Amino acid sequence: MSMAEANPEWAVGFEDECWWSRLALPTLSSWAEEGKPMRLVQQSVAKDDPSEATKAVSCYGLYLPELDQTWVRFVDGRPVSGITTQFLRWCAEKLEAVGKKVLVLIWDNASWHISKEVRRWLGKHNRKVKKSGSEAGVRIVSCLLPTQSPWLNAIEPKWVHGKRKVVEPDALLGAYELAERVCRVFDCPHYEHLSIPQEVA
Repeated sequence: MSMAEANPEWAVGFEDECWWSRLALPTLSSWAEEGKPMRLVQQSVAKDDPSEATKAVSCYGLYLPELDQTWVRFVDGRPVSGITTQFLRWCAEKLEAVGKKVLVLIWDNASWHISKEVRRWLGKHNRKVKKSGSEAGVRIVSCLLPTQSPWLNAIEPKWVHGKRKVVEPDALLGAYELAERVCRVFDCPHYEHLSIPQEVA
Protein backbone atom coordinates (compact mmCIF):
# COMPACT_ATOMS: atom_id res chain seq x y z
CA MET A 1 0.00 0.00 0.00
CA SER A 2 2.86 2.38 0.76
CA MET A 3 4.31 1.65 -2.70
CA ALA A 4 0.96 2.50 -4.25
CA GLU A 5 0.70 5.73 -2.27
CA ALA A 6 4.11 6.79 -3.59
CA ASN A 7 3.17 6.15 -7.21
CA PRO A 8 0.34 8.17 -8.82
CA GLU A 9 -0.18 5.45 -11.46
CA TRP A 10 -1.02 2.85 -8.79
CA ALA A 11 -4.35 2.41 -7.01
CA VAL A 12 -5.30 0.50 -3.89
CA GLY A 13 -8.69 -1.19 -4.03
CA PHE A 14 -10.60 -3.09 -1.34
CA GLU A 15 -12.89 -5.68 -2.94
CA ASP A 16 -15.76 -7.63 -1.43
CA GLU A 17 -19.19 -9.00 -2.20
CA CYS A 18 -22.38 -8.21 -0.33
CA TRP A 19 -25.89 -9.63 -0.09
CA TRP A 20 -28.69 -7.07 0.20
CA SER A 21 -31.73 -8.65 1.81
CA ARG A 22 -35.23 -7.47 1.01
CA LEU A 23 -36.46 -8.99 4.28
CA ALA A 24 -33.77 -8.92 6.98
CA LEU A 25 -33.55 -5.71 8.99
CA PRO A 26 -30.18 -4.04 9.67
CA THR A 27 -29.07 -3.06 13.17
CA LEU A 28 -29.56 0.67 13.50
CA SER A 29 -30.64 3.45 15.82
CA SER A 30 -32.45 6.66 15.04
CA TRP A 31 -33.50 9.95 16.62
CA ALA A 32 -37.24 10.41 16.84
CA GLU A 33 -39.76 12.76 18.35
CA GLU A 34 -40.70 11.95 21.92
CA GLY A 35 -43.38 9.31 22.01
CA LYS A 36 -43.06 8.61 18.27
CA PRO A 37 -40.34 5.99 17.90
CA MET A 38 -39.58 4.70 14.42
CA ARG A 39 -40.21 0.97 14.24
CA LEU A 40 -38.93 -1.37 11.57
CA VAL A 41 -41.49 -3.90 10.38
CA GLN A 42 -40.18 -7.38 9.60
CA GLN A 43 -41.29 -8.28 6.07
CA SER A 44 -42.06 -11.65 4.54
CA VAL A 45 -42.73 -13.03 1.08
CA ALA A 46 -45.70 -15.29 0.38
CA LYS A 47 -44.77 -18.77 -0.82
CA ASP A 48 -46.66 -18.31 -4.08
CA ASP A 49 -45.08 -14.90 -4.75
CA PRO A 50 -43.00 -15.06 -7.98
CA SER A 51 -40.48 -12.71 -6.37
CA GLU A 52 -39.64 -15.25 -3.67
CA ALA A 53 -36.55 -16.26 -5.63
CA THR A 54 -35.13 -12.79 -5.02
CA LYS A 55 -35.32 -12.49 -1.25
CA ALA A 56 -31.84 -10.96 -1.54
CA VAL A 57 -29.61 -9.61 -4.30
CA SER A 58 -25.83 -9.74 -4.39
CA CYS A 59 -23.24 -7.36 -5.71
CA TYR A 60 -19.50 -6.91 -6.09
CA GLY A 61 -17.87 -3.76 -4.79
CA LEU A 62 -14.47 -2.10 -5.10
CA TYR A 63 -13.64 0.72 -2.69
CA LEU A 64 -10.87 3.05 -3.89
CA PRO A 65 -9.82 5.34 -1.01
CA GLU A 66 -7.61 7.54 -3.21
CA LEU A 67 -10.54 8.31 -5.53
CA ASP A 68 -13.05 8.28 -2.64
CA GLN A 69 -15.30 6.07 -4.76
CA THR A 70 -17.01 2.72 -4.38
CA TRP A 71 -17.80 0.92 -7.62
CA VAL A 72 -20.72 -1.50 -7.48
CA ARG A 73 -21.95 -4.17 -9.91
CA PHE A 74 -24.96 -6.33 -9.14
CA VAL A 75 -25.10 -10.01 -10.02
CA ASP A 76 -27.82 -12.18 -11.51
CA GLY A 77 -27.39 -15.10 -9.13
CA ARG A 78 -24.51 -15.40 -6.69
CA PRO A 79 -20.78 -14.61 -6.77
CA VAL A 80 -18.77 -17.27 -8.64
CA SER A 81 -15.37 -17.36 -10.35
CA GLY A 82 -16.73 -16.51 -13.81
CA ILE A 83 -18.48 -13.42 -12.45
CA THR A 84 -15.40 -12.42 -10.45
CA THR A 85 -13.25 -12.26 -13.59
CA GLN A 86 -15.91 -10.16 -15.34
CA PHE A 87 -15.89 -7.71 -12.43
CA LEU A 88 -12.08 -7.50 -12.36
CA ARG A 89 -11.95 -6.87 -16.12
CA TRP A 90 -14.52 -4.08 -15.75
CA CYS A 91 -12.58 -2.50 -12.87
CA ALA A 92 -9.33 -2.66 -14.83
CA GLU A 93 -10.96 -0.88 -17.78
CA LYS A 94 -12.34 1.86 -15.53
CA LEU A 95 -8.97 2.34 -13.80
CA GLU A 96 -7.18 2.52 -17.14
CA ALA A 97 -9.60 5.27 -18.18
CA VAL A 98 -8.46 7.39 -15.18
CA GLY A 99 -4.77 6.83 -15.91
CA LYS A 100 -3.89 3.99 -13.53
CA LYS A 101 -1.39 1.24 -14.41
CA VAL A 102 -1.50 -1.03 -11.34
CA LEU A 103 -4.31 -2.09 -8.99
CA VAL A 104 -3.26 -3.41 -5.57
CA LEU A 105 -6.31 -5.59 -4.96
CA ILE A 106 -6.99 -6.32 -1.29
CA TRP A 107 -9.60 -9.03 -0.75
CA ASP A 108 -10.42 -12.08 1.33
CA ASN A 109 -10.01 -15.81 0.76
CA ALA A 110 -13.47 -16.48 -0.66
CA SER A 111 -13.46 -19.59 -2.85
CA TRP A 112 -14.33 -17.52 -5.95
CA HIS A 113 -11.27 -15.30 -5.29
CA ILE A 114 -8.70 -18.08 -4.97
CA SER A 115 -10.10 -20.56 -7.50
CA LYS A 116 -7.95 -21.92 -10.33
CA GLU A 117 -10.13 -20.07 -12.83
CA VAL A 118 -9.52 -16.68 -11.19
CA ARG A 119 -5.79 -17.31 -10.62
CA ARG A 120 -5.37 -18.35 -14.25
CA TRP A 121 -7.28 -15.29 -15.41
CA LEU A 122 -5.12 -12.96 -13.28
CA GLY A 123 -1.93 -14.54 -14.64
CA LYS A 124 -3.11 -14.31 -18.25
CA HIS A 125 -4.36 -10.74 -17.76
CA ASN A 126 -1.09 -9.56 -16.19
CA ARG A 127 1.02 -11.25 -18.91
CA LYS A 128 -1.08 -9.53 -21.56
CA VAL A 129 -0.59 -6.14 -19.85
CA LYS A 130 3.16 -6.74 -19.48
CA LYS A 131 3.46 -7.74 -23.12
CA SER A 132 1.77 -4.53 -24.22
CA GLY A 133 4.34 -2.54 -22.23
CA SER A 134 3.16 0.81 -20.95
CA GLU A 135 0.73 1.18 -23.84
CA ALA A 136 -2.44 -0.22 -22.31
CA GLY A 137 -3.94 -2.17 -19.44
CA VAL A 138 -3.87 -2.25 -15.66
CA ARG A 139 -1.83 -4.91 -13.88
CA ILE A 140 -3.62 -6.46 -10.88
CA VAL A 141 -1.58 -7.38 -7.80
CA SER A 142 -3.69 -9.69 -5.62
CA CYS A 143 -3.20 -9.33 -1.84
CA LEU A 144 -5.17 -11.80 0.27
CA LEU A 145 -6.28 -10.82 3.76
CA PRO A 146 -5.77 -13.23 6.67
CA THR A 147 -8.61 -15.71 7.10
CA GLN A 148 -11.60 -14.49 9.12
CA SER A 149 -10.44 -10.88 9.42
CA PRO A 150 -13.18 -8.80 7.74
CA TRP A 151 -12.29 -5.73 9.84
CA LEU A 152 -9.13 -5.36 7.74
CA ASN A 153 -11.17 -4.80 4.60
CA ALA A 154 -12.00 -1.09 4.34
CA ILE A 155 -15.12 -1.76 2.25
CA GLU A 156 -16.89 -3.58 5.11
CA PRO A 157 -18.05 -0.39 6.90
CA LYS A 158 -19.37 0.86 3.55
CA TRP A 159 -21.67 -2.17 3.38
CA VAL A 160 -22.89 -1.68 6.97
CA HIS A 161 -23.75 2.00 6.49
CA GLY A 162 -25.24 1.28 3.06
CA LYS A 163 -27.66 -1.27 4.51
CA ARG A 164 -28.84 1.28 7.05
CA LYS A 165 -29.42 3.88 4.36
CA VAL A 166 -31.46 1.74 1.97
CA VAL A 167 -33.80 0.14 4.49
CA GLU A 168 -37.54 0.74 4.07
CA PRO A 169 -39.13 0.83 7.55
CA ASP A 170 -42.53 -0.64 6.75
CA ALA A 171 -42.64 -1.82 3.14
CA LEU A 172 -41.16 -4.58 1.00
CA LEU A 173 -38.77 -3.33 -1.67
CA GLY A 174 -38.57 -4.98 -5.08
CA ALA A 175 -35.20 -6.43 -6.07
CA TYR A 176 -34.62 -3.79 -8.76
CA GLU A 177 -35.72 -0.94 -6.48
CA LEU A 178 -33.33 -2.19 -3.78
CA ALA A 179 -30.44 -2.29 -6.27
CA GLU A 180 -31.32 1.25 -7.42
CA ARG A 181 -31.19 2.51 -3.82
CA VAL A 182 -27.83 0.85 -3.22
CA CYS A 183 -26.37 2.47 -6.34
CA ARG A 184 -27.68 5.88 -5.23
CA VAL A 185 -26.04 5.44 -1.81
CA PHE A 186 -22.67 4.84 -3.48
CA ASP A 187 -23.25 7.50 -6.16
CA CYS A 188 -22.70 4.84 -8.79
CA PRO A 189 -24.76 4.15 -11.94
CA HIS A 190 -26.90 1.02 -11.89
CA TYR A 191 -24.99 -0.89 -14.54
CA GLU A 192 -26.25 -3.98 -16.32
CA HIS A 193 -26.05 -6.94 -13.95
CA LEU A 194 -23.15 -9.35 -14.31
CA SER A 195 -24.17 -12.87 -15.30
CA ILE A 196 -22.88 -16.05 -16.86
CA PRO A 197 -24.52 -16.70 -20.26
CA GLN A 198 -26.63 -19.83 -20.34
CA GLU A 199 -25.25 -22.53 -22.63
CA VAL A 200 -27.50 -23.25 -25.59
CA ALA A 201 -28.20 -26.98 -26.03
